[in-house]
Amino acid sequence: MRLEVNNLHKSFGEKEVLHGISFNIESGKALGLLGRNGAGKTTTIRILMDVFKANEGTITVDGKPFVPRKHQIGYLPEERGLYPKKGVQEQLLYLAALRGLDGKTAKRQCSYWLDRMGVSEYAGRKLETLSKGNQQKVQLAQTLVCDPDIIILDEPFSGLDPVNSQVLKDVIREQINVGKLVIFSSHQMSYVEEFCEDIVLINHGEIVLEGELKNIKREYGKDRLVIGLEGMSREEAAEKLEEKLGQMASVAGNRQDELIVKLEENISRKQILETLLADGLVPETFGIYEPSLTEIFVEKAGDQA
Repeated sequence: MRLEVNNLHKSFGEKEVLHGISFNIESGKALGLLGRNGAGKTTTIRILMDVFKANEGTITVDGKPFVPRKHQIGYLPEERGLYPKKGVQEQLLYLAALRGLDGKTAKRQCSYWLDRMGVSEYAGRKLETLSKGNQQKVQLAQTLVCDPDIIILDEPFSGLDPVNSQVLKDVIREQINVGKLVIFSSHQMSYVEEFCEDIVLINHGEIVLEGELKNIKREYGKDRLVIGLEGMSREEAAEKLEEKLGQMASVAGNRQDELIVKLEENISRKQILETLLADGLVPETFGIYEPSLTEIFVEKAGDQA
């Protein structure tokens, strides 16, 4: 399955909040849909879910118009939507029926996912009596109870301890590995890096960065080095590098005790190293700079108030 979003525009009154959003994703992969609060992520998701209608643009699956009701979609919203005073199993069965599952299949799926999430012992209890972590696991169980082809996860790890986070990690990996199409939205960049091959970064309703994450990192790091000078503080090392490298490179930032150095055009890593050694400066660390997704995110979307 290949889902393509093409040139989505959405306005509320006179305010346009999406200005031509386009991306695609295939089964067996996870796409990181990123952006600061108010950037347009949730609006895009709601258009995918057919909660909102786009003013312009198309969504297709395998080249045909995407009709959400004809597909099983598992959606975990950031604002959780289960009923706190209802029983866990009771509402999972109800939601499974709403998605078209017959009674026997719904019971089997409900039993499987409550067990898989480690909360089967709470099946007859009201949701509000469970811990926050177990409530979250029930929320994920309801997302997957219909065996969806498309899974949309909005901040799935919010409020989870490391043990429960690992359970969710394992389940998400399983879903990707069996060929599900996963859209993953989170402000926790470490999780995005862990699961997503591709990312789409939205800022002010526009896509400002998209593509394969490893290629994006490589592109961002191609003209930068990480250098640490032995026996010097970060401030001393920055001053020394600026002095010795002159017009060849400049200090562009730091990562703990190491400095990020940006090379000028046509300057090679070898030239930088030879210049330092010629001046008697032996780097304690000297390597290619690979930015974290957090650093890329801040650089591309950090202008928003």
